[in-house]
Amino acid sequence: PPEHSLKAGKVRPLALCVFRHEGRIFVAQGHDRTRDHTFYRPLGGRIEFGERGAETVVRELREEIDADIKVDRYLGLLENIFTYEGQPGHEIVLVYEGHFLDPTILTRESVEGRDDDQPLFTAYWLPLTFFTAPAAPPLYPDGLLELLLTTSSE
Repeated sequence: PPEHSLKAGKVRPLALCVFRHEGRIFVAQGHDRTRDHTFYRPLGGRIEFGERGAETVVRELREEIDADIKVDRYLGLLENIFTYEGQPGHEIVLVYEGHFLDPTILTRESVEGRDDDQPLFTAYWLPLTFFTAPAAPPLYPDGLLELLLTTSSE
């Protein structure tokens, strides 16, 4: 989910990693309290200066869920202009696909994400078809669902 430190008028560079397994994807659940709106997003985070996008997702997954991953490939770039908690946001998102080095994560019902020992999010394995159903909650960033439906997992 978007960080709470959005800076008005700033474009935020992000890198996210999609994990697929048996028709499911691994996504964090987010909630916008101002709109009472639940949504989902792959894990990752802000690209730091001098850091490549693939390095970002490796670092973020290690920091947030203590998981080691391998980035398999770059899927594409998405632009996301949105409002979260009443604040405008603008992100340029590098999307990667990867896999967990610890296969036990594939069987876990949920995984808690933490930042400095504070709860950050809960991530779940959800069927990709969950997001194509009528009235399904959105999968962010905008355009990600279409990207995933047009690229097969390797």
